Amino acid sequence: MKEPFIRVENLSYSYGDGGNEKPKHPAVSGISLEIGEGEYLAVIGRNGSGKSTFAKLLNLILDPTDGKIYISGKDVTSPDMTDEDVYAVRRDIGMVFQNPDNQLVATVVEDDVAFGPENLGLPREELRKRVDDALAAVGMTEFAGYEPHRLSGGQKQRVAIAGIIAMLPRCIIFDESTAMLDPIGRRDTVEMMEKLNREKGITVITITHYMDEAVRADRVIVMDNGRVLADGTPKQVYSDRELILSAGLELPQCATLVDRLRTAGVNIPDGDSTTPEKCAELIASALKGGELS
Repeated sequence: MKEPFIRVENLSYSYGDGGNEKPKHPAVSGISLEIGEGEYLAVIGRNGSGKSTFAKLLNLILDPTDGKIYISGKDVTSPDMTDEDVYAVRRDIGMVFQNPDNQLVATVVEDDVAFGPENLGLPREELRKRVDDALAAVGMTEFAGYEPHRLSGGQKQRVAIAGIIAMLPRCIIFDESTAMLDPIGRRDTVEMMEKLNREKGITVITITHYMDEAVRADRVIVMDNGRVLADGTPKQVYSDRELILSAGLELPQCATLVDRLRTAGVNIPDGDSTTPEKCAELIASALKGGELS
């Protein structure tokens, strides 16, 4: 049986409490799960649910209080891990954060994209190719010579993503990466996630509080109080209305519409209502049956 790309066992993390003896309530508590190579996974939960802490644990930005993390079968939480081992994990698992300004370090776009791979000591020809390929992948080639501060929020996020792509990671974690963007920037960033996953086979893990983004993933994990409440396809997860509401979340807009129509007495057939297309199919069925005439 093939070893999963990422496997965590009884993973826990507690933040310190300002020097007091007792730690705060665990931000992550006893999580065990597997993530396959090439998966597109969304992690959702209310503020303080532990989803961003979980992401930082996978990238070794934080060391777990307890439990194990395995990357391609290797225990990356082992005390025998060297600094070079940690850097290797971070090359394999890149992160794009909420505020792109915090990830842009150079005064010119192409220099910013080159920053990570340049530190790997690559030959100039290889470095040039990686930068050009990464900018092309995010549709920012024509902005290579621009100053980052002249770009929109969505364009800055694309540059931040390009900087990660240039490192040739196997996985990219998007930690609330659309939270500070306008609707167009959000749409473009989500489409970029899908493109990286579908066309390049990169494992994508998106941490989000936007339900309509999460439904576009192949798999959704719901977190609350540091634990996993649900893990399945968008249809499986969002069909449990009570669980979603108990976790302090909302149903996707389309699912909410169908739910309200049913509450109003409209006989809409059972089915997946997580996306506009699937929602339209259900409503069309109701129209054919005369329910909305």
